[in-house]
Amino acid sequence: YIVKAFLNFGSVTVKKHQQAVVGFLEANRISFQEVDITNVEERRLWMYQHIPPEKHPDKGNPLPPQIFNEDCYCGDYEDFFQSKENNTVFTFLGLSSPPSVKV
Repeated sequence: YIVKAFLNFGSVTVKKHQQAVVGFLEANRISFQEVDITNVEERRLWMYQHIPPEKHPDKGNPLPPQIFNEDCYCGDYEDFFQSKENNTVFTFLGLSSPPSVKV
């Protein structure tokens, strides 16, 4: 599986949310791919089209970070944060368990 974090380097709030997601993935040795949608319309459209309609805001477009496992939508920052609080991040990401650490 490839966890993908769709990112946009715009507002301070968005940056903080992205840093929290990326920092967690790195700290837990979860392999992931950053997908920068800042200036790439094709990636931005792919992200929008693969987010379920119920997750789209009333106005505008969903803001990054948006998290996918391959093409399967996992959720946004709020979903990620809730899974972290509930200690269910690996389930949220569609991963079976934490990666084994080689000593």
